[in-house]
Amino acid sequence: MATITTEVATTARWDDVQRALTGGGDGASCQCIWPVLSNKDWNATTKEQRTEMLRSEIDAGPPPGIIAYVDGEAAGWIRIGPRTAQARVARTRIIAAASAEPFDDDSVWAVTCFVVRREHRGTGINLELLRAAVDYARDSGARLIEGYPVDTGGSTIRTNDLFHGALSTFLAAGFTETAELKPGRTLVALDLAS
Repeated sequence: MATITTEVATTARWDDVQRALTGGGDGASCQCIWPVLSNKDWNATTKEQRTEMLRSEIDAGPPPGIIAYVDGEAAGWIRIGPRTAQARVARTRIIAAASAEPFDDDSVWAVTCFVVRREHRGTGINLELLRAAVDYARDSGARLIEGYPVDTGGSTIRTNDLFHGALSTFLAAGFTETAELKPGRTLVALDLAS
């Protein structure tokens, strides 16, 4: 049985962040910068620029994500942090219309991205990442965490369409459904104050 552990993404773990992001799917080209840029700014950047943006974000701190390890090898990534640092969330109309939380509140955090290396998919890494993200948010003073997962309904979904996470993973971690964003996408929340 493989051992899954997690660590926050610090400068010292940069190579592990890159390993986690480059195991198949869009992680290598996106560099998990999609949630922090508007469409216009996203379209104006190259992969190299996005890589440097993520590196700068990690260097500046606080860590914007968590790395999962399988037997000590980087295997997955989750982006977690204040919604105020993830500009795309407030600019996404379906989220803005569905969330009851003010978008200028730093105590509201968001989970916006999951990446798992191809060879480790289907092994429970996303749930371990999400649990670690909840602990990290709680320890960092977050009041509430939102997520915007895909409801697979038991269907097979293209991996690149699952970067928001699966609804079943969020429910297993104690989140509750608060609103339908659109068919197949749900807003979920976890109140850390209760």
